[in-house]
Amino acid sequence: TTAKMAGCCRNCFCCQCCCRETETRTPEELTILGEIRDEEDEILPRKDYESLDYDRCINEPYVEVLEGMDNKKARKYEAVRWMMVFVIGVTVGLVGLFVDFFVHLFTKVKFSLVGDSIEKCSNNGCLTLSLLELLSFNMAFIFIASVLVLVEPVAAGSGIPEIKSYLNGVKIPGIVRLRTFLCKAAGVLFSVAGGLFVGKEGPMIHSGAIVGAGLPQFQSITFKRIKFDFPYFRSDRDKRDFVSAGAAAGVAAAFGAPIGGTLFSLEEGSSFWNQALTWKVLFCSMSATFTLNFFRSGINFNKWGSFQLPGLLNFGEFKCPEGDKTCHLWTAVDLAFFVLMGVVGGLLGALFNCMNKILAKYRMRHIHPKAKFIRVLESLLVAMVTTIVIFSASILLGECRDLSAPPTHNTTLSGSDEINSTVRQFFCSNKTYNDMATLFFNSQEAAIHQLFHQDGTFSPVTLSLFFLLYFLLACWTYGVSVPSGLFVPCLLCGAAFGRLIANILSVKLGMDIYSGTFALIGAAAFLGGVVRMTISLTVILIESTNEITFGLPIMITLMVAKWTGDFFNRGIYDIHVQLKGVPLLEWET
Repeated sequence: TTAKMAGCCRNCFCCQCCCRETETRTPEELTILGEIRDEEDEILPRKDYESLDYDRCINEPYVEVLEGMDNKKARKYEAVRWMMVFVIGVTVGLVGLFVDFFVHLFTKVKFSLVGDSIEKCSNNGCLTLSLLELLSFNMAFIFIASVLVLVEPVAAGSGIPEIKSYLNGVKIPGIVRLRTFLCKAAGVLFSVAGGLFVGKEGPMIHSGAIVGAGLPQFQSITFKRIKFDFPYFRSDRDKRDFVSAGAAAGVAAAFGAPIGGTLFSLEEGSSFWNQALTWKVLFCSMSATFTLNFFRSGINFNKWGSFQLPGLLNFGEFKCPEGDKTCHLWTAVDLAFFVLMGVVGGLLGALFNCMNKILAKYRMRHIHPKAKFIRVLESLLVAMVTTIVIFSASILLGECRDLSAPPTHNTTLSGSDEINSTVRQFFCSNKTYNDMATLFFNSQEAAIHQLFHQDGTFSPVTLSLFFLLYFLLACWTYGVSVPSGLFVPCLLCGAAFGRLIANILSVKLGMDIYSGTFALIGAAAFLGGVVRMTISLTVILIESTNEITFGLPIMITLMVAKWTGDFFNRGIYDIHVQLKGVPLLEWET
């Protein structure tokens, strides 16, 4: 031990950065609820987390490398770094392609078979068989997802709180391992296809961060045979920068927003930043978006080389009907309503976070300490309840609405045949659709498109019930032991809220508004109230809509939602960082 410490002191000013003991605790032991002050119910930072070494270790080998570093070697080193950034972006784009392809495949098969069964059973009185069929699909998918989390527990959830902690300098065991990546990428497609109210965007960010951490190393702790002689980028400092780039690429691939991904990494993730890193992160994000766009456009439209699908989530085109001179996407008068929607979104987001924190504490006290299969049973219970609610609400609570109703002066939307192709007619006559089933018996992306662009109307009762059910079930779901994201569920829930406001203003008050804009602002208000992001989320939504004129209303709405929510509690990711007892160093201490 003396010799070891002596060698450490000779090579580095700080012994801790070179002579750490190997971590022997499991990830579960480091993520169970930490110490609690009973009188305040406050979770204190745990003392058993280790730190990453993001400072340069000025030792003799480092000085020797600097002395032997001529201009040629320096240019080679920088070229290799840029090459790795490009490879990370391309890989993240391919991961997004894989997840998106199988999610759409499983979802299409499931809803096609169950939808046909419901149509046949509507006259024969065998709807129970249709429910059992839907339950079988969802329970099987969720069982696979929860088993994958048992293999690697840190694959649960979105992974954003853990990656934020990692970039802050906190070492969380297993968070950027190859096994975590495999369980995360495979598990999230089963979570989404299984009908849970979760998204794939958060896990895409975590997956991108793992790709950024692993690829430049050219070796794996999980699969020890994967090892190449690649002498670059071995320090925590280098890995940190690649993780920042990978996380940004995950956002870019999810939303088709490379600039938004860069700002997300800066605003929400990275605690260390510099000008050179900005260029590399943006280049990585562009590479991911380009790769995903190229392959998705080629596969879906059979037009290789045409770039029409930039991200996993596309909001569609917001535009007024041709020839309608009275239509406007938004006006100055609408800004007052957007501010009020931001306030309501902040209040709803604070309520969502408060309820989810209570649920998370309950899980950590009463579920996590028990046998692992209890977590699987909880996931299956959530899947079963969600499936029954979806089925029952669609059959019993839906209303028949006119399909492709001609736009009125008060509610103008940009409908299309593509939008009408995803409506559900359950128990409705021709040229009508079941509004509740259209929202529940579709993928979340298709449901968002319906709320943004459907020319037909949604009943205020349907929108209210859909929002309430989705709010409660999404809150319950976030935290179960499956890979899950929160972006899309919040967007869909908020879009229903915004469409409800538009319905009230146009039908009840006779105002001339564009309902799709109100649905978008509602989505931004609720998502902003939950995650408390401003700059990056504004740019992400602008890039997703491809409509720069939405910049001002989205920014104002997000700022108001954040200020309102911050008055009551913190953002959802900060809450879960605190729940894990991570000693995160805030911007202001």
